[in-house]
Amino acid sequence: MKVIISGGGSGGHIFPALAIANAIMHRHPDAQILFVGAEGRMEMEKVPAAGYTIVGLPIAGLQRQLTLANIFKNLQLPYKVWLSRRKVAGIIRRFEPDIVVGVGGFASEPTLAMAARMGYTTLLQEQNSYAGLTNRTLARSAATICVAYQGMERFFPANKIVLTGNPVRADIEQASATHPEGCQAFDLDASKPVMLTVGGSLGARSINLMVLQNLSFFKENDIQILWQTGRWMYDQACEAVAAAHLEQWVKVHQFISRMDLAYAAADVVVSRAGAIAISELCLVAKPTILIPSPNVAEDHQTKNAMALVDKGAALLVPDTQCAERGLPLALQLLRNPQQCHSMSQAIGALAVRHAADKIVDQIDKLVLV
Repeated sequence: MKVIISGGGSGGHIFPALAIANAIMHRHPDAQILFVGAEGRMEMEKVPAAGYTIVGLPIAGLQRQLTLANIFKNLQLPYKVWLSRRKVAGIIRRFEPDIVVGVGGFASEPTLAMAARMGYTTLLQEQNSYAGLTNRTLARSAATICVAYQGMERFFPANKIVLTGNPVRADIEQASATHPEGCQAFDLDASKPVMLTVGGSLGARSINLMVLQNLSFFKENDIQILWQTGRWMYDQACEAVAAAHLEQWVKVHQFISRMDLAYAAADVVVSRAGAIAISELCLVAKPTILIPSPNVAEDHQTKNAMALVDKGAALLVPDTQCAERGLPLALQLLRNPQQCHSMSQAIGALAVRHAADKIVDQIDKLVLV
């Protein structure tokens, strides 16, 4: 079996892609897998680190903030799309895949569009509750569309849809760490409340600023915070915590690789509402406050979040209200065990397990005929 997997740009696309690849290799040890990503994006580092080969396309995304520099970048986009499609045509021709899988991200569109045009079988993995324009377009030629939410018939042909859930990292799906073990891993006191804040693999400016501007809050309320900053604010966060002598309450990490241990340590999680983050939170069943990113296509993170909020499985704070409402709401949750228990039950009931294996089932149906 020869498979191309395309997508990336953030952990929300890369980790599901790797989970699918690992599931393919577990079932078909002699399979050949080639990743196609975007030059300069994090998949070009993460995929080789996981042991897979990746080639990059000169593709970029639409810049939504209309600065002069971004307008110039957007004017270059049609040329980059044309160049990427031309390059990926050669990649597909040489590799001759049995199937091409798209997981979202910049590289997914030129790869799947060209694969379909060349007559190759394609499969889409739509992670969000609100499908973006790119996947809605690619769906016309896809053989199967694997989704994580009910009701996706409003975006895709019903006869192509299979509800599989979103693939997550194996260490989270199989997580067994206890709260004391999680606290020990991050030098936290297991007898005191722990808040985990994550803004996705690249960080989240508003969540980071909420914490940075309120460092004394944690000492004053005797709450510990495990803070994943992402790359851009890590140094500033470390300096501010050290200057305030708050290392006992505030644990700063640029990127947390052992999220299973971080979730085990946490009593409450404050997170962006990316599809994969939500899938992980459902699996670990933690009381959660979601702060959707406003910088995403068609506000899909708010739609993801509302799918949980409507079922009493999470609380939502708009990004614009993050600084004022985020920490007080987290404190309210930490001081209300009954509400935490109720939310844990509700979010855990939404978990979908073995998503990667279910997607490989669909790949097998298309390829092994």
